[in-house]
Amino acid sequence: MDTLVTTEWLSRHLDDQDLVVLDCTVCTIPEDDGSYRNVSGLADYNKGHIPGAGFADLKGDLVDGSSTIEFAVPTPEQFCSAMGALGVGDDSRVVLYDANYSAWAARVWWMLRWVGFDRAALLDGGLKVWTAESRPLSTEPATRAARHLTPAPRPQLIADRDEVLASIDDGAVSLIDTMPEEYYSGEKSLYARPGHIPGASNANALNLFDESGRYRPDEELADLIDGDRNVRSITYCGGGIMASSSAFVMTRLGFTDVAVYTASLQEWAADPANPMVVDMS
Repeated sequence: MDTLVTTEWLSRHLDDQDLVVLDCTVCTIPEDDGSYRNVSGLADYNKGHIPGAGFADLKGDLVDGSSTIEFAVPTPEQFCSAMGALGVGDDSRVVLYDANYSAWAARVWWMLRWVGFDRAALLDGGLKVWTAESRPLSTEPATRAARHLTPAPRPQLIADRDEVLASIDDGAVSLIDTMPEEYYSGEKSLYARPGHIPGASNANALNLFDESGRYRPDEELADLIDGDRNVRSITYCGGGIMASSSAFVMTRLGFTDVAVYTASLQEWAADPANPMVVDMS
């Protein structure tokens, strides 16, 4: 199974006994003050999802709810336990999707890689393409038996604040801001301070998709994410979600040492000791 599968492929394989399909949707709701609030997509899942799909809750069991950082990663053991409860075992294959731009699904994909699981794929175009093609939906909850997923962590796949700080003066590390250009420059801000981390280049993760919501062809993606594929690369955004989508694409393109700063600007910008650059020239 490739790490990116089509709706046609999934439709043919939905009844495979070892295949676990998971809806990873989080809904982002705009507020009157210009900010945004993220809520679980469970209510939308209950209204209609791909038949047989379970729900992977990035506002619930898949994160460290005790942290002040939204979407903070849990321990590998906690994450594997939550995935096991969804029916994911060591010998499973997993297809992940969401209702908007595949970034939420990519975050779960990245965490599965982080705990040592490599038998997962994203559904290209997610629920948007599935429904656009008039494929069936179900309101029946998933009934998979719990399985055991063994953690075999790869800590190098997640970067923390200290590594990011050290990377600023390290020419051997490529730091990539995946926010839209107006947030990178500091023209707009969703976090405590505007701008970007010093030394970071900008590669807007929203540009990775075409009008349908599918990832662009590999040759176009290679033009959007340039650079040495053999150096340490760290992606970040606001909450480590779109950064996971970029990390997914970079891994598919052959970048050999990619990490996601999962706490991203929600942590970095909140601490005045962490330098930021505003450049609206």
